[in-house]
Amino acid sequence: MRIAILDPAAGISGDMTLGALIGAGLDRAWLEGLPARLGFPDVRVRIADVERAAVRAVKVDFEIPEPRNNGEHGHGRTVEQLIAIVQSAALDADVKERAIRAFDLLGKIEGRVHGVEPRKVHLHEVGAIDAVMDIVGAIEGVARLGVDAVYNWPVALGSGWVDAAHGALPVPAPATLDLLAGLEVAGESVVSGEATTPTGAVLLRVLSRGAPPARWRVVGSAWGAGTRNPNTHPNALRLILADAVEEAGVVEVLAADVDDLPPEYVEPLRQALFDAGAVDCQVWPTHGKKGRVSLRIEALAPPDVASAVGEALLDHSTTTGVRRAYLWRVTLDRRNVDVELAPGVRVGVKVWRAPSGRRCKAEYEDVVHAAQALQRSAPGVAREAERLAERQEEQRENKE
Repeated sequence: MRIAILDPAAGISGDMTLGALIGAGLDRAWLEGLPARLGFPDVRVRIADVERAAVRAVKVDFEIPEPRNNGEHGHGRTVEQLIAIVQSAALDADVKERAIRAFDLLGKIEGRVHGVEPRKVHLHEVGAIDAVMDIVGAIEGVARLGVDAVYNWPVALGSGWVDAAHGALPVPAPATLDLLAGLEVAGESVVSGEATTPTGAVLLRVLSRGAPPARWRVVGSAWGAGTRNPNTHPNALRLILADAVEEAGVVEVLAADVDDLPPEYVEPLRQALFDAGAVDCQVWPTHGKKGRVSLRIEALAPPDVASAVGEALLDHSTTTGVRRAYLWRVTLDRRNVDVELAPGVRVGVKVWRAPSGRRCKAEYEDVVHAAQALQRSAPGVAREAERLAERQEEQRENKE
């Protein structure tokens, strides 16, 4: 599973997130075309390669014309109007849903801080357009990046004071602090001033699942630059792309023997164990006491989900007890890749790097579906997918 980890050690904002996504490989033309798609054809996007404390990063800025005070939106827009813009835009349903949730959350928090009805919260015209670009762009960008899940490390708050419309406010500003509810924050920060903005905080709320899994393999990284450039630290958001390591090295083995479980219920039991987080499950016949034929059920699980797997084994079998022990597994480096056999027909392939060379194995469920779609034999589809994956990996390694 491909994951993204946001590292807001220097804070997070909308423009920093967009810069990190562009640095991770998203097409710059996509971001440059975003304003027109959202109904702001006069807005221009500037994307620049910069340095932040000797770290290369991507800086994104929006050139937004100052509003004319004689227009309908001359003094700003409400959260309700921004949601209407999102609803009418040509965006995927999931992107719309997350963006609307972000603006609802932003309106709720800002409204509570300032005593205003959530959807009537008013943003200055430039700030409103900037927020739409940042929020929609970041959410759509993550979707285009092709990651299955987003996580984050502790977020920096900054220190000192920040200028607001009605005077100075302590960092973090009240709305930012409320938006960070439930997220882990860094205990110390080298950032002087505001590190995390309300837009950055709300993006973490709608994009991230929280702390990353215990094990993962780095695929790549990128930095999205903030506006300031202090000498003390890189004022940038780091985005890490990784593959989740499902075959964790340290595992617990959970085992039970049953002699009264009907065989037709073994497969639902196995599925329940996998759903609870098991990385493997084996079942084989044994002989129990009094000569009865029984089944040995043995599941392997990472330590952090072992208790859930044990509960599933108790719930979905007839056993009254589960044996648990730690094991250490030596595993091969593994990647998951997709290959396209025909337009719209894709097959996932596991690729291992063994001492003797590369190994490829097509995913069974994908092979079955592809074989049905192409009206071909499943073994033939599997062989072709594995050949394509082998070729794809060779090309990737040659580029590296």
